[in-house]
Amino acid sequence: MSWDDLKKSMSSDFKRLQQEMEKQQSGKKESYDDPRFWSLERDKAGNGSAVIRLLPAGKGEQPAVKYWNHHFQAKGGWLIENCPTTITGQKCPVCEANNELWEESNGDDAHPSRKIARDRKRKLNYVSNILVVSDPANPDNNGKVFLFKYGKMIYDKIVEVMTSKDPDEPAFNPFDPVNGANFKLKAMVDKGYVTYKESRFSPKSAMCDGDDAKAKKLWETRHSLEEFVDPKNFKSYEELQSRLNRVLKNNGAAPKAEVTQPTEFRSKMTSQEIDEDVEKRFGKAPTKKDDQPPFTPTKTSAKAESAQDEDEEDAMSYFRKLAEED
Repeated sequence: MSWDDLKKSMSSDFKRLQQEMEKQQSGKKESYDDPRFWSLERDKAGNGSAVIRLLPAGKGEQPAVKYWNHHFQAKGGWLIENCPTTITGQKCPVCEANNELWEESNGDDAHPSRKIARDRKRKLNYVSNILVVSDPANPDNNGKVFLFKYGKMIYDKIVEVMTSKDPDEPAFNPFDPVNGANFKLKAMVDKGYVTYKESRFSPKSAMCDGDDAKAKKLWETRHSLEEFVDPKNFKSYEELQSRLNRVLKNNGAAPKAEVTQPTEFRSKMTSQEIDEDVEKRFGKAPTKKDDQPPFTPTKTSAKAESAQDEDEEDAMSYFRKLAEED
């Protein structure tokens, strides 16, 4: 940059600097959340409720996608990475290391290696487009379309209504804009952990109270789900192995503040901000031997986990079937 260009830019740079200084003086922290995502706000007691509507996908798309990730802390800092096993046929060094820890426990559920393996195991995530019908904590979200990330507990409730054999409550497609239903999302704390077990689907009703034009307009603002299963958003085996070594300090120490951030993180964060954000996203880390994060069984085996994966894969076939329909 020339001296003359520098002088010309000083005015705009000064305004930008003023804004930055005001931000720092106000003590407000920049948000690192992806604005496309909606999450349920909970009060200090951990309770919260809202009404949402699952949105259908376009032809050839799926209304829900699933992916696995790892998020845990070790001596070298946090590891927060997508798990390559999300992509069919891909191997994951973190999963392989966990398998070794599991075998090391030799069937002893109280063995320290088994506890470490549980903490580092891959976590299951689902993502769908939703319409926020009613968000008491943030009314400005009402009537807007967002991405919604959820776990197996909510996913099971979706599958339950899609596969119901109860003649009094026949199966229906909750993604259907006409014959679907709103979902009453309710969070509460049970034994120190957040649960959504009280969440329920309402009686069937048309989206937007039957205003088809409005429903169509909102549906057209939905977000693509492909990025969550796009191979380019997953590290290679070698890259993930290197990151794992650094976090575990198996191959040189990584600085405490050096953290691989999820896709939705847009800026650098301090170690304290990372710890706070991870706890907000994934819940407080277990402190007792038998405590586990939400959606994680307290006792399981490699065979049991494999069977669970197969059950989830069977359930996802319902979404694939929807994607193939006109």
